[in-house]
Amino acid sequence: MWQQNPAEQSPRGPLIACVQMEPQVGRTQENVAQSIRYIEQAAQNGASLIVLPELVNTGYMFSSRAEAFALAETLPDGETARAWADAAKRLCVHVIAGIAERDGDRLYNSAIFVGPSGLVGIYRKLHLWDRENLFFEHGNLGVPVFDTPLGRIAIAICYDGWFPEVYRLASAQGADVVCVPTNWVPMPGQPVDQPAMAATLTMASAHSNGLMVACANRVGIERGQSFIGQSLIVGGDGWPVAGPANSDCDEILYAELDVERTRSQRSLNAFNHVLRDRRADVYAPMLDTGTSPTRS
Repeated sequence: MWQQNPAEQSPRGPLIACVQMEPQVGRTQENVAQSIRYIEQAAQNGASLIVLPELVNTGYMFSSRAEAFALAETLPDGETARAWADAAKRLCVHVIAGIAERDGDRLYNSAIFVGPSGLVGIYRKLHLWDRENLFFEHGNLGVPVFDTPLGRIAIAICYDGWFPEVYRLASAQGADVVCVPTNWVPMPGQPVDQPAMAATLTMASAHSNGLMVACANRVGIERGQSFIGQSLIVGGDGWPVAGPANSDCDEILYAELDVERTRSQRSLNAFNHVLRDRRADVYAPMLDTGTSPTRS
């Protein structure tokens, strides 16, 4: 596995690491064991916050809801969650990882956030992509922002990044960083000489909200579905500070987690600030209608 050398960055503060890897559908024990090896490697290299891909414990391309249900776990007491929590405690790090969550007879595409003291929080994906709609319920926990010693941290998952409201809700609650476990796939019409659509959306969302955004994607081909890799970490000014990673093999990206710099980047000049300049008096009457648009 190739990895960026964190020592090359001469970090002044804690590091955030995004682990790009290739889980195998249905091979939960192997996937979790591999994820813990990468958590250990990132911690050894100085990372304090480690982000893993979407559904990294189970793989992604379920053949049926029954298969997804059989592979899912309850949170926070499932076997995978306990393994990640034990690693976080042992290594004194924070970990955010995508996981299939079972809650009664309901299934969620979720992310669990654990730290040295145990559970920090749970996020459930709000916007389901393609066949996910056959297996999962839409998330019902909103966009929580978690206070940690590293800063105020929010979570989004993959297709959530196509909706600017997710990042705006995080920034409105004072988030400094949004961590994004993801399984990006090729988008129709993607020009080969242009950045991936996911990267463009991530950069725009980071810039317009003054947020650091850390995206951990997967690689490989699973049951005919390819994944694009290209994990990246974007600073609060919207420019990449690590990555994009390669498109076809495991990799760990590192970047300095500088909350004060992220907050300062919200001021674009002496007059403009991306959060203070919002015209909520204009937006609210147009957006807060309480209704959903008709789907075509």
